[in-house]
Amino acid sequence: MGCDSKTPVGSDKVKKAICWMSEELLNHPLKKRDAVIREAEIRFDLSPAECEFLSKNFGDSAPC
Repeated sequence: MGCDSKTPVGSDKVKKAICWMSEELLNHPLKKRDAVIREAEIRFDLSPAECEFLSKNFGDSAPC
């Protein structure tokens, strides 16, 4: 992640979502990251800014 990739304020939900996403991808390696991110956005009731953060930093098109 770059220097401009700050976690949004109120990031407890984001942290929980990232943990869940990590476990989900480990347990289901064939799942696409973007699908897991979309599920996490709904499951953890994330704001638009939090959703953008996850997509930008963890999505299939995120820089490695």
